[in-house]
Amino acid sequence: MSVPFYVSPEQIIKDKADFARKGISRGRSVVVLQYVDGVVFVAENPSRALHKISEIYDRIGFAAVGKYNEFENLRVAGVRLADMRGYAYDRVDVTGRSLANAYAQTLGTIFTDAAKPYEVEIVVAEVGASADEDQIYRLTFDGSVADEHSFLAMGGQADSIFEVLSENWRPEMSLADSVQLAVAALGAGSESPVGPDELEAAILDRTRPRRAFRRLGNGELSGILEASAALPPGE
Repeated sequence: MSVPFYVSPEQIIKDKADFARKGISRGRSVVVLQYVDGVVFVAENPSRALHKISEIYDRIGFAAVGKYNEFENLRVAGVRLADMRGYAYDRVDVTGRSLANAYAQTLGTIFTDAAKPYEVEIVVAEVGASADEDQIYRLTFDGSVADEHSFLAMGGQADSIFEVLSENWRPEMSLADSVQLAVAALGAGSESPVGPDELEAAILDRTRPRRAFRRLGNGELSGILEASAALPPGE
């Protein structure tokens, strides 16, 4: 009688993790950072239809890298959960923390039980009344959750992008300065400069009365980047 092929649980988990990391590393990067009036999302994304940055609820945003169909499933599930909770209880009961916990459970279950893990990394951000109340949660393919502050980078060139953010980010940055820094950081992680047509950007604006999420159109984004290019060196 032949001996059944055996693979240790440790090796299975390692193989799944390596598989997911390779898939994520092939994806274009996303930067999320705080600015004086909220949170900025900037992603390398030439598509005008397939979004990597989206609204989840009134003051909650979502960004992702990896396989589009997988993180889109997560986004839709998050929207449905938020709508159901807000309808059954109250809109203030829908929080970034509760959504991050739900995503962590889902990703953890898929990673453990499914033959193939999700090749995704996601961010759930909630803007508060002040910068101290902003919440940014980063979730990896295995369901791990990290409570982030100030800024983060995801995707294939995350390490080089993070270095640029670490050296240049400061509290109380304006929207224009934050977008310019995010684009410069993405460019540092890319083989060529990243133009407005290759970017997707949005903000969670704490000054808006209820729905804080707003996309930055191509015209607005181009204006911000052109203003940056027109500044004299050193300014």
